[in-house]
Amino acid sequence: MAPILEITKVSKVFNVPSVRRNTVREHVFDAFRPRPVEKLRVLQDVSFSVARGETLGIMGRNGCGKSTLLRIVAGIYQPDHGNVTVRAPMTPILELGLGWNADLDAIDNIFLIGSVMGMSLREIRSSIDEILAFAELEPFANLKLQHYSSGMGSRLAYSIAFKAVREILILDEIFAVGDEGFQARCKQRYWDLKAQGHTVLLVSHTPSYITEFCDRAILLEQGRIRAEGSPRTVCDQYLEVTSQPAHPDFELTPAAG
Repeated sequence: MAPILEITKVSKVFNVPSVRRNTVREHVFDAFRPRPVEKLRVLQDVSFSVARGETLGIMGRNGCGKSTLLRIVAGIYQPDHGNVTVRAPMTPILELGLGWNADLDAIDNIFLIGSVMGMSLREIRSSIDEILAFAELEPFANLKLQHYSSGMGSRLAYSIAFKAVREILILDEIFAVGDEGFQARCKQRYWDLKAQGHTVLLVSHTPSYITEFCDRAILLEQGRIRAEGSPRTVCDQYLEVTSQPAHPDFELTPAAG
């Protein structure tokens, strides 16, 4: 059976201006000069596959390319090189609060975000009570989101996403959100989805989460896969990598034009 997800030699580069203009004089006299840029290689020839029903853990220090990789898998970014093959519907839980309308209350935002995540109006209507209960926000259902704390907003976002989940689920530090009670509910929801055969990409900096929830793991370092294998082995290498200084891969090049 073909993997449900295949990443083949994916690379991504971002251009970062290398010269700052801090004064009015610099802005006036340097405005027509080409600005050199630094090409930041975020991902370099990344390849892996995920089997149907598998949970793959992704680890790496901040800036190693994890978030960019998730956005490419979710279709938010396009790779500069390589291919991504996804063979099932996907629910990415990446940017908490992305698409919220702060002037609307929780119920209206459930309709808004649930629709974006692919839920039908019938599904949303029948799920409102369950979503609010999961997030423990029933007393605040009619409160505008501009008055929510960041924690309340996070719980609502994850509660909607867990209800809207399709066959593939991408989770970014899900078990680090909320209090212990909410984290326990998230963990139980994960095990329920796992039992139903869902495929999961789980990003976390916490080795215990990777070893507890994942069947296999990969370690990213400087945009490349440094290790792949059992969660315990990858966690050990992650701890070794994070004990050393980071060295971002920059290349100074002339600006276009």
